[in-house]
Amino acid sequence: MKKVLIPTKLDTVAAKTLVAAGYTVVQDAETPIDAQVAANPDATVLIVRSEKVTPEVIDALPKLKAVIRAGAGFDNIDIAYARKKNVDVMNTPGANANGVAEEVVAMILACYRHLVPADTTTRAGLWEKKKYMGRELTKKTVGIVGLGNIGRLLAKRLQGFEPTLIGYDHFLAKQRAINIGVTPVPLEQIFEEADIISLHVPGGASTQNLVSHELLGKMKDGAMLINCSRYGVVDEAALAEVRASGKKILYATDVHPKDAAGDKPSAAVADLILPHLGANTKEANFNAAKRAAEETIAYFDNGDTSCVVNAEVPLGLNPMQLQLAKMLATLARLVGGNKAIRRADCTFSGSLRSFRKWFTPKLLEGLLPHAEKGLPPPMAEVSIREHGIVYQAKEPLAGNVEEDSIVLDVMTEAAASKHETVSVCGIVAENTPIISSINGFKGLYFDLRGHLLFVRYADRPGVLARITAVLGDAEINIENITAPIDHEAGETLAVIKTNKPVTEAQVSAVATLVNALAAFSVSF
Repeated sequence: MKKVLIPTKLDTVAAKTLVAAGYTVVQDAETPIDAQVAANPDATVLIVRSEKVTPEVIDALPKLKAVIRAGAGFDNIDIAYARKKNVDVMNTPGANANGVAEEVVAMILACYRHLVPADTTTRAGLWEKKKYMGRELTKKTVGIVGLGNIGRLLAKRLQGFEPTLIGYDHFLAKQRAINIGVTPVPLEQIFEEADIISLHVPGGASTQNLVSHELLGKMKDGAMLINCSRYGVVDEAALAEVRASGKKILYATDVHPKDAAGDKPSAAVADLILPHLGANTKEANFNAAKRAAEETIAYFDNGDTSCVVNAEVPLGLNPMQLQLAKMLATLARLVGGNKAIRRADCTFSGSLRSFRKWFTPKLLEGLLPHAEKGLPPPMAEVSIREHGIVYQAKEPLAGNVEEDSIVLDVMTEAAASKHETVSVCGIVAENTPIISSINGFKGLYFDLRGHLLFVRYADRPGVLARITAVLGDAEINIENITAPIDHEAGETLAVIKTNKPVTEAQVSAVATLVNALAAFSVSF
């Protein structure tokens, strides 16, 4: 009989479901996890919420086979060490989305109607009705930044207030946004026009201080900003400066550097600050608990590993092939001008044909860098579809191509010319990821590892010398270079490997100097 340890406050439906299926369950929300694993070394499964699953915890459970995170994110679990110890890690994405969407509505109403201070002063015996003149949510313009699961649910939940919904999601097809009742607009326009702005983007370097001094300065006087995404997305120092200048901006937040007691940096600028309550509803807890139990049963009884987020690469598939797929998808997106993608067809040749599903998560991460990372193949396919992309994994049409190659064809939403329909091809040779062609530029055969600069320009003499001169002046050393010509188009594509990243300013300088048709840098 398998033992499941649940060292967290999780709805009892998980324990009841597991016990009914013949499992032994130990659930304790009060005792520290370290003490519980020490007392239950025979546990086969560990179900957690935000508890840290460290190498020490894993080592203390020699019979452990699976860790299930009752929620979407799994940053609290050392998935690499779990894999090393042959422990599968699973999660339950989507179970909490509605709770967060409803919390945003509650935060809007609480701020607009001064509910928290009004309650406090009335309980104190005061009667400050005149002080708390409020505003109505009805018919306001609401901007949603990030139209993933939560953003889309928020749009749906707000419909009864008859709002004007505008949204920004760089990687969501425009028609997909329109279908859910949101008018897609540039990010700057949201900050200029919206009465309320709600943020639903992932954390990380790509969104750090996304809401900058410049964007905050564009907001209307009296507008509201809500952050239920990740701490660091809003430049709170800039927010303090903008408010100090006299602009009135309401700020409500539910995210912090650490989910623990102690001083909160946001307290100095937030009108409403909550202890990360987005997913803290009975319904969300129930859904996550039920799904965690069902995944456990399916995993052991049916061998279902579709929700494993740290799955080993199957025998016979080189992990570098997966990295190549992500690199090719990233290049296809950048070559296509970072526009929203409508369709992606990936053709796998040789032995890769039998491993097609395993490439889907890496293709997702390259095509949609803000999408959730580490998804199992079936969920990655769902995520691609939810972003409005028609995705197809294919085999070669003609002949039995033996070379293990990947060809990715991507159509952007604005595909009106051949340069907006991108085709990239790559192989792995001597365990090195190689790009062999981009559109009409054949024979590249360039190692993708490192810092790369791509410059497309009308073919003519002397251009390479000008590009290298700019790099040299910036003390950037060139490690390798190739410049194939598309004779039909009369264009050259220079691909240059450098010893350090080429900054956006340097890319712009190169592009201006040589009158480039397109230019970008990327590091792998």
